Amino acid sequence: MPALLPGNEADRLAALYELNVLDSPPEKDFDDIVKLASTVCGVPMSLVSLIDVDRQWFKAKIGTDLTETPRDLSFCSQAILGRDLLVVPDVKEDARFAGHPAVGDGRGVRFYAGAPLITSDGFALGALCVLDSVPRRLDDEQLQALRALARQVTSQLELRRYATALVNTTARLQELERRKDDLAGLVGGKLRAPLRLMRSYLSELGNTGFHNAEMADLVGRATSAHVRGLTDLLDHLSSMADAGHGADSLHMREIDLTRLTQRAVEAVRPIAATKQIWILNQAGGPSLPIIADPVRLEQVLMHLLFAAVKYTPEGGRVRVGTEMESGPTVRLDDMDMPDGMRPDLFPHLYYGAIANPAVVPDPDRGLAVAKRILDAHHATVALSDRPGDGTSLHVVFPTAERELIDA
Repeated sequence: MPALLPGNEADRLAALYELNVLDSPPEKDFDDIVKLASTVCGVPMSLVSLIDVDRQWFKAKIGTDLTETPRDLSFCSQAILGRDLLVVPDVKEDARFAGHPAVGDGRGVRFYAGAPLITSDGFALGALCVLDSVPRRLDDEQLQALRALARQVTSQLELRRYATALVNTTARLQELERRKDDLAGLVGGKLRAPLRLMRSYLSELGNTGFHNAEMADLVGRATSAHVRGLTDLLDHLSSMADAGHGADSLHMREIDLTRLTQRAVEAVRPIAATKQIWILNQAGGPSLPIIADPVRLEQVLMHLLFAAVKYTPEGGRVRVGTEMESGPTVRLDDMDMPDGMRPDLFPHLYYGAIANPAVVPDPDRGLAVAKRILDAHHATVALSDRPGDGTSLHVVFPTAERELIDA
């Protein structure tokens, strides 16, 4: 049965295209998510499926060699019609899929579960789905993990877009800075003489009502010679006003870092539970006010926690806390195992978020994106690794009061 179109289909497609992700190369972050979804749900196939006008395209996949299929043959086109998981224990028994050419016994599809990829603006881009050739059911822990992994996919897609926007804004501000000296000379020198002539002429005209043709001619020739300069000045001032205030900019306001960290922990906890990783949440202390974009910063913290879960062996321990160091701080400790086994987080954090990407052979793009967002928040990132203690990441933010004074 062909899927109905979402009521916001035009806006949904616009949101998808703004991400500039369709037909992009594979990325490890998304490949890791489908592998984990497949493992957690105990199924051979998992996909990050994005629903285009007439096709579904796979950003990441495991268990198939296909890169896309027609939209009218897409299970995920049904999943984006809802806000929560679409779970079909046996697709043969569901009228929407019973006649689907991929449905069958043995090597065909008999089980489907898809979590819609819903952006922070409420648009369903596609779904993170798992499929099997036999009917099955997922338990509550698996369902919660699938939802949490879908949120990771959406967060990664949005963070990449915002990081690119920040790079573009920074480049624009640097160009404006380079032009500042030229414009300062224009304002301080070349434009002063014609402005004085214009003021003198208008003052005499206003006081006497007498039109001085010679003075008017001087004003006309002087201003005509500097129209380009005036236009450049106005364009520069307009660009300065617009830079950093577009739709893709960070939306900064005062927030509580402690509460935001607690939300990030709870968002990742279902994924940690599938690996029997204990997340000790110590982010329950006093309020720590900072100036930040709450949506993007929460996505960054979620990604850092997800990285800790990915690179920690089963049965490991991750400790998260907030405190006041030189400023409001989030601390993430990936602790060594009692048997001496060490987490593998340190090199990924170092090469992804600390080292200069230009000298890193294969940087973790997701962590590099997270670091770029943290830089935009003027946060300081410190990383340490000590045998017996494990890997420790400290992210220190300016206090809200200091930011407000600087603003």
